[in-house]
Amino acid sequence: MDAPLERQAAAAHPRAAIVTTCILAALAGLMFGLDIGVISGATQFIQADFKVNDHMIEWIVSSMMGGAAIGALGAGWMSASLGRKRSLIVAGVVFIAGSLFCAVAWSPQILIVARFVLGIAIGVATFTAPLYLAEVAPEKVRGAMISTYQLMITTGILLAFLSDTAFSASGNWRWMLGIIAAPGVLFLIGLFFLPDSPRWLLMRGRREDAQAVLAKLRGDAAVVRKEIADIDEQLKTRQHGWSMFGQNPNFRRSVGLGVLLQAVQQFTGMNVVMYYAPRIFKDMGYDTQAQMWFTAAVGLTNVLATLIAFAFVDRLGRKPILYAGFTIMAVGLGVVGTMMSLGIHSRGEQFFTVGMLLLFIVGFAMSAGPLIWTLCSEVQPLQGRDFGIAASTFTNWVTNMIVGATFLSLLSGIGNAPTFWLYAALNAVFIAVTFFLIPETKGVTLEQIERNLMSGKPLRKIGG
Repeated sequence: MDAPLERQAAAAHPRAAIVTTCILAALAGLMFGLDIGVISGATQFIQADFKVNDHMIEWIVSSMMGGAAIGALGAGWMSASLGRKRSLIVAGVVFIAGSLFCAVAWSPQILIVARFVLGIAIGVATFTAPLYLAEVAPEKVRGAMISTYQLMITTGILLAFLSDTAFSASGNWRWMLGIIAAPGVLFLIGLFFLPDSPRWLLMRGRREDAQAVLAKLRGDAAVVRKEIADIDEQLKTRQHGWSMFGQNPNFRRSVGLGVLLQAVQQFTGMNVVMYYAPRIFKDMGYDTQAQMWFTAAVGLTNVLATLIAFAFVDRLGRKPILYAGFTIMAVGLGVVGTMMSLGIHSRGEQFFTVGMLLLFIVGFAMSAGPLIWTLCSEVQPLQGRDFGIAASTFTNWVTNMIVGATFLSLLSGIGNAPTFWLYAALNAVFIAVTFFLIPETKGVTLEQIERNLMSGKPLRKIGG
C-alpha cells in the first residue's frame, strides 16, 4: 500500500484541500448564525401580521431551540452511522426545507412547527461540524479551524441582521425567514465536494479510503502513516460514558461542570439580545429603521469582539478572560437597566444606553461565547468525552429555549429595568462561579486534566 500512498501524497495539493474543506464545513456555523439572527428582525412584523401576543412570539422564537435540542441528541448516532459528511448533508437538506417552510407558514402554529424543523437541522449541524473539523484539520491549525466555526456563527448573525434591515422597509418577514435558504443551498452543494472523515472511515474498516483522504489533505506519506497509527490507537479507547456516569462520581462531577457551564453561558442574557434586539431598542425610544440598524451594530460588535478571545485565550488563560467578561456584562446590563428605570429622554441618553448594551456584547463575545465551548471539551475524560459533550450541548439548547421563551414575559411581568437588573445580577454571580468551580486549563494537557479529575481534586484545581 505504500507505493500508492506515496503517489497519492505527491499528487496532492494539501493547503488548498484543507482550507477548502474546513471553510465548507465551517459554513454550518454560518447557517446556525443566520437562523439565530434572522428571527430577531422578523418578530415585530410577524406579530403585526398574525395579530398574536408576546407569549406566542416567545413560542415562535424558542421552538427552534427545542428542535435543536432534539437534533443534537440524535446527531451522535447519526454521525457515527451515516458519517460526518452525510449527516451534514441531511442537515443541509432539512435546513433548506425548514427555511422555506417558515417563509410560507400560514399560521403562527405552523410557523412554530417550521421553526422546530429548522432547529433539528441546526442541532445536527452544530454537533457534527466541529467534530468533522477536528478530524480533518492538521494538528497545527486545528484550533484556528475550529475557531473559524465560532467566527462563522457570529458572521451569520451579522448577515441576518443586515438582511432583516434591508427587508424591514417593506416589513416582509417571509422574505426575512426564507432568504437564508440561499446560503443553505450553497452549503449543500459544497458538501458534495467534501471528503469523508478519515477517522470515521477507519471506524468503518475502510482503511484504504481513509489513507487516500489523508494523503489528499496532508500531502506527506510519512505524516499520513503516523496519523493513521494515532487514530488506530485512539479508537482502542472505547466510549463508556453512560456506564461511567453511573459508576464514577468524578466523571459525574465533570459532566455536571459541563452542564453548569452551558447554563451559565445562556443565562448571561446574550441570546435575549440576539433574539429580541429590535424590541429592546424600541423600548429605548427608537423607530423601526433605527431599531434595525442598531441591531446590525450588535451583530458587527459581536463579530469583532469574538476576535479578542482568539487573540488572548492562550496568552492570558481562560479564567482571567471570564472574570473580565462577566464583569463587563454585569456592568453593561446593570447600567442599561438603570437608564430604563430613570427614563431615556434625550438623544445622548439613547446613545449612551445603546453603548452600554454594545459593551455587554463585547463582554460576552470575548469570554463566555467561545471559552465555554472550549472548557466543556477540555474537562471531560477521554472515555466519557462523547457523553459529556452531548450532555452539555443538550443543556445549551434547553437553557437557550428557556431564555427565549421567558424574556418578553419578564418584560411585561416585572418591567424592563428589573429584567435587565436580573441578568446583570446573574452575571455577577457567575464571577463567583468562575472563582469557585471553573479550572484554569491554559497550557495543561487533556491527560493531566483527566488525572487531576479522577484523583478527586476540586474542580477548580483540575487544571493545575
